[in-house]
Amino acid sequence: MTKFQAEIDVMPKKEILDPQGKAVTGSMKNLGLAEIQNVRIGKHITLEIEAESAETAHAKVEQACKNLLANLIMESYTFTVQAV
Repeated sequence: MTKFQAEIDVMPKKEILDPQGKAVTGSMKNLGLAEIQNVRIGKHITLEIEAESAETAHAKVEQACKNLLANLIMESYTFTVQAV
């Protein structure tokens, strides 16, 4: 078995309103940073997994994202898997 590390980014879909991102965007103007716009807030998840191959690790992370880590109705995700 080899140990792998996954780096996962979960973000609200573009067509979904992001109230937290909108609030941060508004605060940027108050801080004199009006040139920063369209802030989107998401989640960054790291995890370790033991698997026989990179393909197996990739499949397990995919399953975790689809079934638990991301709400596929409102969020999209991307991830990378590397041996450690």
